[in-house]
Amino acid sequence: MQGNLDPSARVAVAGVIPAQQAAPGVVTSNFVDMRSFYALLASLNIGVIGAAGTVDAKIEQATDANGANVKAVTGLAIVQIAKAGGDNRQAGINVRQEDLDKNGGFRFVRVSVTVGGAATFLSASLTGFDARYGAGSVNQLGTTATAIS
Repeated sequence: MQGNLDPSARVAVAGVIPAQQAAPGVVTSNFVDMRSFYALLASLNIGVIGAAGTVDAKIEQATDANGANVKAVTGLAIVQIAKAGGDNRQAGINVRQEDLDKNGGFRFVRVSVTVGGAATFLSASLTGFDARYGAGSVNQLGTTATAIS
């Protein structure tokens, strides 16, 4: 452990689904190159789910940053969250390089959220841990405002 480092030196907000009232359908983050981090955590934040609504989330992989050959990563999906007891919940999905189909050339990942039935307020982020090159803050999204120590 590198206890003398600020957390912002070890982690980076690498992908995001901005907070929104998401209509039924699919919303996704940008793709993140797994060569930049040892691991990622996809964090899903759900607000109020619309009447009879559902939320599903999974990790998808691709062979380039534009989403070529996109497919789900086996085993990296949450159990569906429904309106009944599902309001104001969070979920996390851990992603490691070994989870990807590296033999197929897959190295980019994103979080994909499917909203079913009714609009739902949500957001998600992909946090990169222990950047392979440079500090975490160097690998932040351009939309990250600041990290204070």
